[in-house]
Amino acid sequence: MAHNLRRDLGVVESYAALLGILIGAGIFKVTGVAWELTGPSVIFGYLVLAPAILATSVAYSVFVSTPLGREPGGEYTHISRVFGGYGLAFVGAWLKIISYIGALAYLARAFGDYVRQLFGGRGDVVVIAVGSLLFFYVIHVAGVRWFGRLQVWMCIVLGVSLVVLVVPGLFAVRMSNYRPFFTGGVGGFAAALPPLFFAYAGFEALAQTAGEVKDSTSRLPRVFLRGIVATMIIYLLMSVVAFGVLPAAKLRGSAAPMADAASQYLPLGAAMLVTIGAIMALTTSVNATMLVPSRIAIMLSGDGLAPRWIGRVSPRTGTPILGLTCTLAAALILLLSGQIALALNIAVFALVVLYFIHSIALLRIPPPLAAQVTVRIPRWLQLVAAWLSIVSMGTLIVLQLRDRNLIVLVFGWSAAGLVLYLLRRIPNRGAAGGIEDAEET
Repeated sequence: MAHNLRRDLGVVESYAALLGILIGAGIFKVTGVAWELTGPSVIFGYLVLAPAILATSVAYSVFVSTPLGREPGGEYTHISRVFGGYGLAFVGAWLKIISYIGALAYLARAFGDYVRQLFGGRGDVVVIAVGSLLFFYVIHVAGVRWFGRLQVWMCIVLGVSLVVLVVPGLFAVRMSNYRPFFTGGVGGFAAALPPLFFAYAGFEALAQTAGEVKDSTSRLPRVFLRGIVATMIIYLLMSVVAFGVLPAAKLRGSAAPMADAASQYLPLGAAMLVTIGAIMALTTSVNATMLVPSRIAIMLSGDGLAPRWIGRVSPRTGTPILGLTCTLAAALILLLSGQIALALNIAVFALVVLYFIHSIALLRIPPPLAAQVTVRIPRWLQLVAAWLSIVSMGTLIVLQLRDRNLIVLVFGWSAAGLVLYLLRRIPNRGAAGGIEDAEET
């Protein structure tokens, strides 16, 4: 399909987008939550999830290396074209949009918490959160090049703060803080995996930049694989420091575990830099998260499954201004109403289900599309990665289905998405364009 998005992002901006959305609330906010369930074995949890995430990323690397990787739709485009139909892909995309809007509101709120802490408890958290959303909305409306430039500079500050946190922190670790390692037994460790997965969830957002990255089909596959490996190493080092430095009593009540850990062994100025780094982690996540829903909407509108106006790209700025405005409005409603959980609580489940289906799509990739794969991953390795992802994501789905409230929430949102799909379905449209659509891009 044709769109007016501008390819103003390069390799550096792509890495910044991936690392920025990953090294955010997951490691800076979820660490304490997971510790309550399983203790210091959170470190092992990150290691257990790492191979599954890397295997899941293989499917994205494969698909974005084909002509489908020139469009911003991500897994919606991949799934609909491989399975030759819109329904399943639409409901998945709908849940993803809801999840990302909920995550956007949550990240803005977390940003407000950290900023308030930085200034000694002064300031209104909601006002700060709203201000951050408005700021990044303006950046996105102005053009994707501004998104990329800002993301790179924030990631630089984040990187400096991580070095300041980790390097001296490794020398301040006390082995006694790791005992007992498993505080919740097997059940507690299993229960901690879904919230820990939140740290990795969102890596696929990079696929939504495909319509705005130069030479996306050759550059994005490498960014996916290398960026995720780098993130795994960073997570491991950060969690080793946090649990090795902070005693259990302090971790239990910590709203900002990384900043509190830094305060144990760094002078005031350096500890403040870590807090600023945490703020940068959240702002890079807000920046990248805001991009996703509007890019999915472009593909949905192009397939006739959303109003044309929501996917319209401004010829002046090269951005989907109306789609971005809808994203902002929905996030503000959730934030100001205090109902963030309505959307956020299905975030991990929705993404895990999408990863599960996406890996199945890799198994079923049609020969004409497989012939256009340019990433150098042998087909046997693709199949191994797909099956590892399917088993891992399936396990996470089962673990989460023990929460009845989550089942009700997912069922409600899925039903709403199905109704929207049936209302928007174009008579006699037929199946999705499939490989022919890929070849026309």
